[in-house]
Amino acid sequence: MSPDVISEPSNGILDRVVKFFVENQDERTKEWFLSGSITPLIMILVTYLYFCLYAGPRYMAKRKPFKLESVLIAYNAVQVLLSIVLVYEGIEGGWRKHYNYSCQPVDYSRNPVAMRMARAVWMYYMCKVVELLDTVFFVLRKKQNQVSFLHVYHHTLMPVCGFIGVKYFAGGHGTLLGVINSFIHVCMYAYYMLAAMGPKVQKYLWWKRYLTVMQIVQFIIVFFHTVQVQFQPTCGYPKSIAALLTLNAGLFIYMFSSFYVHSYIRKSNGAAPQRTAGKAGEENNNQLECKPKDAVEANTRPAVEAKKAL
Repeated sequence: MSPDVISEPSNGILDRVVKFFVENQDERTKEWFLSGSITPLIMILVTYLYFCLYAGPRYMAKRKPFKLESVLIAYNAVQVLLSIVLVYEGIEGGWRKHYNYSCQPVDYSRNPVAMRMARAVWMYYMCKVVELLDTVFFVLRKKQNQVSFLHVYHHTLMPVCGFIGVKYFAGGHGTLLGVINSFIHVCMYAYYMLAAMGPKVQKYLWWKRYLTVMQIVQFIIVFFHTVQVQFQPTCGYPKSIAALLTLNAGLFIYMFSSFYVHSYIRKSNGAAPQRTAGKAGEENNNQLECKPKDAVEANTRPAVEAKKAL
């Protein structure tokens, strides 16, 4: 077989890849911060992994954990405000009256409504980058047991998903996930903020288990919302992307349900000690969004661990 015959299929595959990743990029967003090229994001993620898995633990090995109560309160307060803005922008940018819940293709025009949703997608992406600080705080507080594989995997993957969303799908059907997830984050980070305030506030935080229930309901909604795209023959939203969102939602329905049974139902029956359940919640810290950001996100920094840190 001649070299020309061998190289032809390879060139065809390469051409399709280049066409998707170069020619199909959203012209509206390619000049936005951290959206033009994935190289800066990769550098951020490599630095994040190096610090959280190697440099940070070595640096903290012979040092006392940092007292970050005030920092955590401020950080969580900012996350609450950002999440509120994202919910509002997602609703007003499409889902209140402009979007179709059965099937909504991406509007790549510069229509004001389309641009508003595109900016909301970019802001969501930026939030995923900022949330890398969750793990940094664990390392500085010497909570390395909370830096689990799922936690690191999730926080590494979510910014990548955000980048793909901004660069190729800045709007459309998949954005409902971001709106619902941001609403969950309002409640979640409010809980973490209150938990960091100490024992006087923690005694009122009886509603931790309902964060997990909200997460399960969230992914049930997303599962059915995205799976219906497969049955819409004229829908302009990519079925492959919808299928990935459906698969992800199904995975987290299972993970959250398993966590809920282990942490609350079995615990109430005496099968799981409270300390074990608390540690499970910690290890599942801030896992949301393409997100393993939310399978474990609802139980980040639970009140038990906040009390230990004070």
